[in-house]
Amino acid sequence: MVNAIIYCRVSTNKETQETSLRRQEEELTQLASQYHFNIVAIIREQASGYDLERDGILELLDLLKEKNIQAVLIQDETRLGRGNAKIALLHCILKENVKLYSISHNGQLQLSESDSMVLKIVGMVEEYQRKLHNIKIKRGMKRAVAQGYKPEKNLKNLNSNSGREKIEVPVEEIVRLRKNKLTFSEIAATLRGFGYNISKATVHRRYQEFQQELFETEEE
Repeated sequence: MVNAIIYCRVSTNKETQETSLRRQEEELTQLASQYHFNIVAIIREQASGYDLERDGILELLDLLKEKNIQAVLIQDETRLGRGNAKIALLHCILKENVKLYSISHNGQLQLSESDSMVLKIVGMVEEYQRKLHNIKIKRGMKRAVAQGYKPEKNLKNLNSNSGREKIEVPVEEIVRLRKNKLTFSEIAATLRGFGYNISKATVHRRYQEFQQELFETEEE
């Protein structure tokens, strides 16, 4: 059984738009019945399609993450959004391997050639961002090891609690990597490669705090 979400939207809060919302819901319910879909949720929204900060669309995206959803039913692609918002939301939904069905196509949504081209470009950019991020992590790790950093000795309990990300990072590890001439960004990337969930800003803050404590100790 295919689990599906029905999403209906009109652009304004005028009472006359209520009729359009009801019609969308009725037609989409019929479409779901035609394909024997199991309707998990029906989302009805009155908001501008150019706005991404919509309760309904955010609920939709949350359900795609939390539930086992295979299809989203809409009147047409403009009900998801307009302009750049539409492209962004199409990308978010399709990358979850969820299929879109529309009344306008009486079945699976057929994207226009221009929309398909833009989505391919967005996908390529996202993939290269992932590759660059991984390259940065590997570069930081190699540089740290080349400078004499030994993760198997310095990072305690590396393999324990492997199902959870490590939050706390010993300040001495940040200091040691900094002494090995790594930038704050490289230190953060290196530690993330070893499973520590830490940002460049956090690394910089922890290092500054250590320096301040060291200064105050010497003053005493």
